[in-house]
Amino acid sequence: MDSSQTLLSADIKFLDTRLALLHIPLHLYSNFLQAILRLVLPTAPCDSSIGDGNGAVQPPDGWDDEHPFINISVTPVECSVVCSRKLVDELFVPVLNLLDVTSRNQIHITTEDFVVMQIDGEGLDADRRVLELTGPLALAGISIFFITTYFLDYILVPSRYRNKVIQALEDKGLHFEDQTSSYINPNHHSRKPSVTTFEVQPPGTPPPATVSELQVRTFATLKRRNIVPTVDSQIRLVQCGSRRDSQSNGSTNPAADALHLGLVKCLISPPCPKFLSLTLADSEPASLLIDHTLLANFSPNVLMGSKDEYLIPITLDLRDLPAESTGIVCGVAGRLVGETSEGFQKPVEMSYLSTARAGTVMVQEHELERALEALRGAENGVLSIPD
Repeated sequence: MDSSQTLLSADIKFLDTRLALLHIPLHLYSNFLQAILRLVLPTAPCDSSIGDGNGAVQPPDGWDDEHPFINISVTPVECSVVCSRKLVDELFVPVLNLLDVTSRNQIHITTEDFVVMQIDGEGLDADRRVLELTGPLALAGISIFFITTYFLDYILVPSRYRNKVIQALEDKGLHFEDQTSSYINPNHHSRKPSVTTFEVQPPGTPPPATVSELQVRTFATLKRRNIVPTVDSQIRLVQCGSRRDSQSNGSTNPAADALHLGLVKCLISPPCPKFLSLTLADSEPASLLIDHTLLANFSPNVLMGSKDEYLIPITLDLRDLPAESTGIVCGVAGRLVGETSEGFQKPVEMSYLSTARAGTVMVQEHELERALEALRGAENGVLSIPD
């Protein structure tokens, strides 16, 4: 990436959040299903088997103040939840305390609070936009959790890095009006959606000086930890969003009911959804990244977006990686862009989903082989593709 290049056109603002990240192993998913449903359906009625015992899902205290941002992701590796610290304490910690010691030790909740930046990125495709947003932050040694939805991008950063984030992005041409308001760039173009990345900087380790160095560190770490990219040929993902009339704000309407019913059907799929990532923000309709087989749970016209353009996930299982590792998905994305754009070739178009303990790179079906060739070259031919 040319460091002299203007980052991109974007409107950026911090949301008023105090977020926690929660990792739940898939075999414990059913224990937390009720808590997850209460995040999705704060006031909706629910079957007694998944409700509060009285046949209804009750909203937690202070719900209206604690709903600026939520992400729930179920992947082949884990269930990951991002929501306010208060909601974690009210909904998830009581369930955690009922588990046996062995199970309890498998649940991980971040001890540090995160704040979230909302980014309306413009002018670049998903792969380049993610690289140019995460690059300056990774090189500044800033831990991030990057989520791009059907509508907007979101970057989660530890609260203590807030000012450092502003400085790093301003140094690359973005300017905030102040620490709580939005940056406005006059260049305004169309936008393509992507998905997410997660990075953590180890204490005492100097950040890389260049994106190329970051890539080298990333693949050295993956190789040292025997982390092998895998492809599940049975999973084909669709990225979509709900319509604005499905936003209920606590009141009932047919569009909201139809969306909620579809989400419940997805979440209660036994033993858990094959693949689902749901983002809820108070400023935008719901955004979904789901396995195409789950689309049947939604009534026609509930969701926007192409239903027949599939993304194939390439997954990195990071459960055995130290939490202090840096730039895994950003490094992988950079390598894919670089390795597939040699000569006159266009780089592989990709999007990202990074959860608490996993990273997923997603490419279109016809780009899968080219993406895998790039990863094979990076990993000396080591790639796992289950039948």
